[in-house]
Amino acid sequence: MIKILANDGIHPAGQEMLEAAGFQVNTNKIAQEDLMEQLPSYDVVLVRSATKIRESLIDACPNLKIIGRGGVGLDNIDVDYAKGKGIAVYNTPAASSRSVAELVLAHMLTLSRSLHLSNRQMPAQGNTEFKALKKSYAAGSELQGKTLGIIGFGRIGQQTASLGLVMGMKICAVDPFVQEAQIEMALQHGSTVSATIATVSMDEMLSTSDYISLHVPSTERPIISNQEIQKMKNGVIIVNASRGGTIDEDALLQGLQSGKIGGAGLDVFVGEPTPRQELLQHAKISVTPHTGASTGQAQANIGTELAEKIIAYYKNQ
Repeated sequence: MIKILANDGIHPAGQEMLEAAGFQVNTNKIAQEDLMEQLPSYDVVLVRSATKIRESLIDACPNLKIIGRGGVGLDNIDVDYAKGKGIAVYNTPAASSRSVAELVLAHMLTLSRSLHLSNRQMPAQGNTEFKALKKSYAAGSELQGKTLGIIGFGRIGQQTASLGLVMGMKICAVDPFVQEAQIEMALQHGSTVSATIATVSMDEMLSTSDYISLHVPSTERPIISNQEIQKMKNGVIIVNASRGGTIDEDALLQGLQSGKIGGAGLDVFVGEPTPRQELLQHAKISVTPHTGASTGQAQANIGTELAEKIIAYYKNQ
């Protein structure tokens, strides 16, 4: 029997598909330091971002046939090395695009209307300072008519663009590998309309965007540092739901302090799972604990997509 270790979990829909196909699925978490000893008894390992599959672990698992990553990024897996050993590596790039894009929009709306501060202060001061709080948060901003800059115009970036267009925003996207994309926008009753968005230079995006959202994999150096921040419009709002480290956190804090950056929405951090307190407690930052793909729909999509790929792999053997 084919043994599968879903070390970072799998949605019940995916597990049911695999078990119905005759696979044995173990969802009990094995600590990273214990994988070297226990993973060799499995044929397939499924991970999210927590578990790392590096060369030494791959070498210790001669029976391993498939590494599955629930999500988009593969930076926690030595992909080329695994493929060189004849191991199939799968991810689920489309399954969580909508989920991440909606979280980006949620951060944008939260920062535009100071919801993160209202939700902190209303329970503590609402009964005595209601009028003062109302006055403090009366200068909100609408998304309609604003420009949304998108760094990384793959599936998630394009889904984010779709939501931005529906909100009446202009889109200014950057991607060295994408010249243009056809963006579909869902309307009522299942109908859609589409728009063609051509990518622009980084400098043009930085200088014209009111909001900027990152959708890139892990990078050796930050995509956004002091140099890029100085080119942005005053009061820009930045959202990062991609990877910690793609924004220089020191530069971000300096930009918030100076007022160059009006606010930041962060779902990812350099020091996960222990982000810097300056970020978590900052009045101009809306935070979430790396939950971009954490919706029921996205998790079901991820689980079933991985199950389909595993089942298809063994059917073709």
